[in-house]
Amino acid sequence: MASDKEAGWPVRIWAAIGGGLVALVGLALTAGGGWLVALQGSPYYLLAGAAVAVTGVLLVRRHPAAGFVYAATLGATLGWALWEAGVVFWPLLPRLFAPAVLGVFVLLVIPTAPKGRMRNQAGLAVAVLSLVCLAVLGSALPATFTWGQAESPAAVRSGAAPAAARSDWRYYGRDPGGTRYAPVDQINRENVDGLKVAWTFRTGEKPNLGSQDQDTPLQVGDMVYVCTPTNVVIALNADTGKEKWRHDPHVKPSFWNRCRGVGYWDAGDAKPAPAAKAAAAKPAPAPAAEAAKPAEAPPACQRRILSSTINAQLFALDADTGRPCPGFGKDGMVDLKVGMGEVKSNYYFQTSIPTVVGDRVIIGGWVMDNRELAEPSGVVRAFDVKTGELAWAWDIGAPGTTKLPPEGESYTRGTPNVWSTPAFDPELGLVYLPTGNATPDYWGSHRTRASEAYSSSIVALDAETGRERWSFQTVHHDLWDYDVPSQPMLINFPVDGGTAPALVQLTKRGQIFVLDRRTGKPLTRVVEVRVPGGAQLGEWVYGTQPYSVEMPTVGVEPLSEEMMWGATPLDQLACRIQFRKARYDGDFTPPGDKSRPSLQFPGNAGGMNWGSGAYDARRGLLIVSDVRMPQTVALLPADKPDPRLAQIKDRPPPSLKAVAYKTHNFFMLSPIFAPCLQPPHGMLTAIDVKTREIVWSVPAGTAEAEAPLGLKSGLPIPIGTFGLGGPVTTAGGVTFRSATTDPYLRAYDNATGKELWKARLPVASASTPMTYVSPVSGKQYVVVTAGGSMLSRERGDYVIAYALK
Repeated sequence: MASDKEAGWPVRIWAAIGGGLVALVGLALTAGGGWLVALQGSPYYLLAGAAVAVTGVLLVRRHPAAGFVYAATLGATLGWALWEAGVVFWPLLPRLFAPAVLGVFVLLVIPTAPKGRMRNQAGLAVAVLSLVCLAVLGSALPATFTWGQAESPAAVRSGAAPAAARSDWRYYGRDPGGTRYAPVDQINRENVDGLKVAWTFRTGEKPNLGSQDQDTPLQVGDMVYVCTPTNVVIALNADTGKEKWRHDPHVKPSFWNRCRGVGYWDAGDAKPAPAAKAAAAKPAPAPAAEAAKPAEAPPACQRRILSSTINAQLFALDADTGRPCPGFGKDGMVDLKVGMGEVKSNYYFQTSIPTVVGDRVIIGGWVMDNRELAEPSGVVRAFDVKTGELAWAWDIGAPGTTKLPPEGESYTRGTPNVWSTPAFDPELGLVYLPTGNATPDYWGSHRTRASEAYSSSIVALDAETGRERWSFQTVHHDLWDYDVPSQPMLINFPVDGGTAPALVQLTKRGQIFVLDRRTGKPLTRVVEVRVPGGAQLGEWVYGTQPYSVEMPTVGVEPLSEEMMWGATPLDQLACRIQFRKARYDGDFTPPGDKSRPSLQFPGNAGGMNWGSGAYDARRGLLIVSDVRMPQTVALLPADKPDPRLAQIKDRPPPSLKAVAYKTHNFFMLSPIFAPCLQPPHGMLTAIDVKTREIVWSVPAGTAEAEAPLGLKSGLPIPIGTFGLGGPVTTAGGVTFRSATTDPYLRAYDNATGKELWKARLPVASASTPMTYVSPVSGKQYVVVTAGGSMLSRERGDYVIAYALK
């Protein structure tokens, strides 16, 4: 080896700097690897770190053996990576890419060693092994572009209903049963790639970090109705996007501004009595004098838009003019805080759609999570759609209170709420409520028997009277914020001997429950499975939980250390340490504490969420989107117990001492804010309801808008991204979805899951699209709102319609 005198000072300095940096990387891996081994984790990082550190020391000394040591490290890394991850691109990326790049850096330092055969061979060894690592990684890349697609396409069922010529989108899920299925096929698998922007409208909504546009527009006839996060309702021409009217309730933005849509009522939809039907069939001829009279203008508000607000108001607007309907409440508005008792600012309001059933508008509410005990009531109420008069109330803590509570009292505080959107069956006269859990989300020893009975459930009420008909619970004594977020889907479900009227319920847990919607009894087998115990002092855990064992589960593969991810080996190591430090015993691991947090997977964002699913009735496919992001959960004692704890009566038996806790729950991320769970982080999945098997499951979204430190990679590689908005599907065999971190509206082939088309949006979308056929032009449109994703600060105010040329 050359002496310092024989080498110039620039060479010596470069060797010291380059080798020192490599040694630092090695020392970091060694220290972290030792910690991981102490936690009974993989020894790879300790061994690889030591080898990299040795490489760095040899580089500082300008010894050519540095290359051989690092080449051997690369070879061992390649073998370990393939053993742990297989030939799969995203799991291999942090295991191989950074080590190969470090190999290139080592190559730049090796020339500081003395010239000779050994130096050349060392450099060659590092170059070859670096290229091999990159080649293996590259060989795994093509499969990501067909990831999860069906090998055998799903076919249209025999006897499937033909497509319709036109279809309105009158409800949040297009129909009362929330199927998000449009029976039209003007846009189909063969021509969807010809979609172009037909019109664009900007609402004028000002950007606000507390706002997110989650609106699914409504369409009736030649009008499209949209709402902004601050509840401005705007009517647009269905063919041109031109504004017809707007109603601004002038609400003050808060930290949580959402409007997922509006409700619609039409006086002409009311079912006449049999005698009236007979009279309508044979109308008596009008006298000539009467026939000569000029036609009178129709009375106002024969068609109404029902809109709730983030300050707990309910408006009835004339669907033709946007003016508040006289005679509805006070000046067209009902104050939803009446009967609620104390309502602190931002502690109670509505984010989901008012559900219009006949002449009733049914509404629940969102309450602030994890702030207090005895927060505002989760009462569900129905109002007369014409007068705004309270028709009924369902208060689980006071079943005898069927309208307003007694004077001086309020609806029962702290009860499970209904923040998502119900579905209803007009033939059975039932409305189906997806319930949340009693606050706070992660502590439950204070809950009443009534709250325990109805938390995280589906409850069927008589839509006319509000009286309960049946209930089904998806989680017992919910300590995980696993409230029921998705709108129930009402379909005809295949059973032995034919079909049965079913309710399909998607959950945050990834479980799919299928119930007879007449009785609430499961149509597919549900079993109680024993789950882990070991709650915090003063809390208790229910011994078993319900699992839907005859339907596929979506996105709930148990976590392991090998599944931990990150952008580089260093932050992947940090994620592995985080995993080993936490308590994880499966999907019902009780909440942890500061000394040992728990891992929750699926997290409280799902699984499935408010975006709900879609049902392709022609192929018998249930199409769902899900999120796959674990969370760390720790309960920390609050500064002082909530004084209202003593006011809660009818608590469950044993002598459990309820303690007030603060909850710390965060997505599991690396130190540079990369997800700690390997991709995918969001999928779109199709399930055959007859075979009850997954047909295809494809990643939703690319890595284009994702990178560590909140940056954007620009890589158009499918990865499956976070997004809560759901899919819609059509008789044309196409499913549309837009809720991804990258800014695109996409169309997927229902038969295979293949992406057929995508259109770039001005900003990402967090909403669920919709589609309709205009009665004026006869043209089918696909409409989406784009206001920015939950994980981005970028905001917009766009409503965009696409159509074929």
